[in-house]
Amino acid sequence: MFLELFNRRVFTIAMLGFASGLPLALSDSTMQAWLTVANVDIATIGLFSMVGLPYVLKFAWAPLLDRFQPGWPGRRRDWILLSQLALVVLLAAIGVFNPADGALAVLGLAAFLIAFLSASQDIAVDAYRSEVLSERERGFGAAVSVTGYRIAMLVSGAGALLMADQIGFSNTYILMAGVLLLGVLANLFGPQLAADNVAPTSLKIAIVGPLKSYFSRDSAWLLLLLVLLYKLGDAFAGRLTSAFLLRELGFSLTDVGAIYKGLGLLATIAGALYGGALMYRLGLYRSLLVFALLQAVTNLGFCALALMGASYFGMVTVIGLENLTGGMGTAAFVALLMAICERSYTATQFAMLTAVASLGRVLAGPPSGYLVEAIGWPGFFALSFLIALPAVALLMRIRATIEKLDAPA
Repeated sequence: MFLELFNRRVFTIAMLGFASGLPLALSDSTMQAWLTVANVDIATIGLFSMVGLPYVLKFAWAPLLDRFQPGWPGRRRDWILLSQLALVVLLAAIGVFNPADGALAVLGLAAFLIAFLSASQDIAVDAYRSEVLSERERGFGAAVSVTGYRIAMLVSGAGALLMADQIGFSNTYILMAGVLLLGVLANLFGPQLAADNVAPTSLKIAIVGPLKSYFSRDSAWLLLLLVLLYKLGDAFAGRLTSAFLLRELGFSLTDVGAIYKGLGLLATIAGALYGGALMYRLGLYRSLLVFALLQAVTNLGFCALALMGASYFGMVTVIGLENLTGGMGTAAFVALLMAICERSYTATQFAMLTAVASLGRVLAGPPSGYLVEAIGWPGFFALSFLIALPAVALLMRIRATIEKLDAPA
């Protein structure tokens, strides 16, 4: 099943997913670890978290990437190449500085620029992925992209910390710059987009066109609501999972790290790949529906675990299944976003849709703790199951619209 789906386009998308995921930790958690080891005060370390703002606001400059084309090596790939080369230079340059020597302002600026360039690369990669894959390749393409992204976060997160312990942070950042060159090679290897894939003719059209085009379609608001709701149940349950396992069930940090983080990552990757392959046969609508139901049901596993109490077998089973179905749902969800976007405005529309989707993760956080205190852990996870159901009902309501999105152009 997997081999018949793997071709030049899908391979390129997998490698570009890896390139997209690599810079994230290097401007965030890995940088935070470097500052901590260098004995930088906690207030300053807290301020460094602000460098991640470009990931939230990337829709603001996405129209520029839709409108303008630097040229070589082709539409979308030109912006990817420029972002990657600038990231390679910045990551290597960071290796020259040391926070222990007081270079905090320079490092802060460099980290912000890495986040900005990384977000710009994400915009262009998302657009390229949406436009280069055929309708039947979207699910598996989304899966390999997510897999590449997750592996890269592991390399630049846990992997970078292990390397830094041996060769120091400066050399680690220089090495990570070299690793990112794999993304440059993948981009140069990637196929061109179709000749009719052209940029908007003016910046005004690039800004107004995506909104006007999107909201002129059938069920536009319902599709937007689906984007908001589809992963909401998962996001709601996941906000306090670590606290639940550590505080309520009494598992150790090692248990949580190995099973929740380690096994969870492997299960997510397996779920994304298997879900993407299944989409090739099920189609977009049936995949979204089946995976949404599976995501909802596996949330009840945490409810059962809360009633059962500490059990290693229970924790492994619940976390494995929850991440497996979550990965399947992610593959289908990314494929949905690709299907919604129109080729002339893919960069802007994809960035706007992901911003809407991120609202669910943000909004799920604040009430979570209060709900646990009010209804207990079993009730909290049962509620996360119920929160996942409106997406299922909405899917059935707009089935015709989604099947139309999945039809060959």
